[in-house]
Amino acid sequence: MDNMKIKVTEFAKRHFDKDFGGTKIFNFSIGDFENKINTVDIIGSLDLCINKNCSIHLTDGIRTMPGYAPFCKLVAISNFTDARVGSLPITLENYQYLRSGYSARRESELPVFSRWLELPLGKPKAEFLVLVLYSKEQIDKEAGINKDEGEIIGFDADWGIVAILGQSHNREEPMKPETMLRNALGTKEGGSGVPLDKEKYMESVNFWDKNATLK
Repeated sequence: MDNMKIKVTEFAKRHFDKDFGGTKIFNFSIGDFENKINTVDIIGSLDLCINKNCSIHLTDGIRTMPGYAPFCKLVAISNFTDARVGSLPITLENYQYLRSGYSARRESELPVFSRWLELPLGKPKAEFLVLVLYSKEQIDKEAGINKDEGEIIGFDADWGIVAILGQSHNREEPMKPETMLRNALGTKEGGSGVPLDKEKYMESVNFWDKNATLK
């Protein structure tokens, strides 16, 4: 794909907001972050990933992986920002800092039950950033843009970053069970419309039963 372009979606701009509870980036503006991401190495690796159906591809330290649906890809790169890790294993030492509650990421979503860690001494710096990318077609679909009606402007890049995950490793962390359930509810409830896969759901439960996100 010539001139492939990646941009931060409106939804992912929360990662540059100091009040956001997940991975935050303070030392790059959104524009500078996009310029850094749109390098030959990252674009080239993603291009190969798409052409080879992305079983797992590693180019110059950049790891590209399939997402949970054909429209989703993951790109893991060395952390060049001040982002901190977004999750940790639950241990006897940090169990006391485990919190839970109902929350929604935006007004269009149903609140779901989740849990997280609130550490008193802050978070360690992430070694890697995992970028969760959606195709332009999927982003436009979730925005309710109907090409049959001639509304074809939509998202102005080939791929949009919908999440930035600060991690201590460059492997995929399973999508949270509550996010899978929300996605299965459909776009009207803030999800992607991808049906629930029981096997992947149980894999997610197994991982997140032992791990928690950091706030």
